[in-house]
Amino acid sequence: MFEVYIHVPFCLRRCGYCDFNTYTATDLGAGASRGNYANMVIREMKLTKQWQLDHGIAEPPVSTVFFGGGTPTILAARDLVAMLDAIRKIWSIAPDAEITTEANPDTVNEYYINELAAGGFTRVSFGMQSAVPHVLKTLDRTHTPANVAAGVNAANKAGLRSSVDLIYGAPGESLDDWRTSVTTAIDLGVNHISAYALTVEPTTKMGRQIAAGTLPKPNDDDEAAKYEIADDLFAAAGLEWYEVSNWARPGYESQHNLGYWRNVDWAGLGPGAHSHYNAVTEADHPQLASLTAPAGGGCPADAGLGVVSVSHGLRSWDIAHPRLWGTAINENRVPWADSETITPEENLEELIMLGLRLHEGLDLDRINRAINDAGMSSTPQTLRTVSVDQLAPMISEGLITVSDNHRVVPTRRGRLLNDSVIEQFFDFVGV
Repeated sequence: MFEVYIHVPFCLRRCGYCDFNTYTATDLGAGASRGNYANMVIREMKLTKQWQLDHGIAEPPVSTVFFGGGTPTILAARDLVAMLDAIRKIWSIAPDAEITTEANPDTVNEYYINELAAGGFTRVSFGMQSAVPHVLKTLDRTHTPANVAAGVNAANKAGLRSSVDLIYGAPGESLDDWRTSVTTAIDLGVNHISAYALTVEPTTKMGRQIAAGTLPKPNDDDEAAKYEIADDLFAAAGLEWYEVSNWARPGYESQHNLGYWRNVDWAGLGPGAHSHYNAVTEADHPQLASLTAPAGGGCPADAGLGVVSVSHGLRSWDIAHPRLWGTAINENRVPWADSETITPEENLEELIMLGLRLHEGLDLDRINRAINDAGMSSTPQTLRTVSVDQLAPMISEGLITVSDNHRVVPTRRGRLLNDSVIEQFFDFVGV
């Protein structure tokens, strides 16, 4: 599979809890402005495609496209459609592809959503966060619950699927507040809901307020209680958890996000976006070993960054500041800030971390193959494996279950203690 992610770094205002790579200025220089942004991203697509061709990467038609941010819908709908059309021309798009944009409820209306539907979008993810006014105020969100409902209704009329995102654990949010948000989201009739625990970074406005004592710090026990409330209410409404923070009716899971958790290939476009490739090798392209990134970041359109080894994967990330990102594109350079190899051992770690977040579970047979691919056998003649018997302590603690086909699935307790589950599994594997 091959996915495309497009990061739109513009916002009307910066929310107090947000530490994403976003900006409120309309023009950040070097062509990276709201009005010209689609043109710049399309140019990056062409540079990226050329890089893939030069390094023997033949991707299948794009299976999912996701516009995230920032606020993608701060751009004109025709700009989002233009970028989607460019993906179709440059890579081609699978007939059943999922095409999603995130949307701030303040920035869309029926006409905007109709234009997205006509342009090939299939799904809108609304940033709801809460249905309680004082919680929205604490989060610095300006929309109202009525705006969210209007957006969902417009998407339904246009034939688009809808999802809503919620955040729990905001300072001052009671358990009853959270129940109100969850039930309001369910009552919208959407088939997909994401619910994330608030993470406070010290450099954000909220982080500074908490450090100064003007807002209380989020509480782990409170967040765990809210997770259980959400899980119960979603399940009662027919929404099944399929990833630790995501619930959907069967068949309505976010295919794009599942691609991330299944470790597929994707191209990330836009300032700060990450890309991931599973198979870029020196064996096919010995020139990769000697190439280095130009000073100031960015990669020539016909070159790699010199970090890829035999059988290793590649992770890269775009220059974060839009002006420097735009400068690299204007110089016909793939605008990577840097990249790194994904060694077999690192790939094993990622398979474990990602698989233990999913309802479909971690494939124990695949992990045992990855252990030996990473050269972690005790001797060349002995295959090292993780057995179901070794996992018995985690099973008895109620953290995981193991299916007959050797799928390791976290229980609700295991989801709440996901970091601990992953660390214990690392210990079994020896990474």
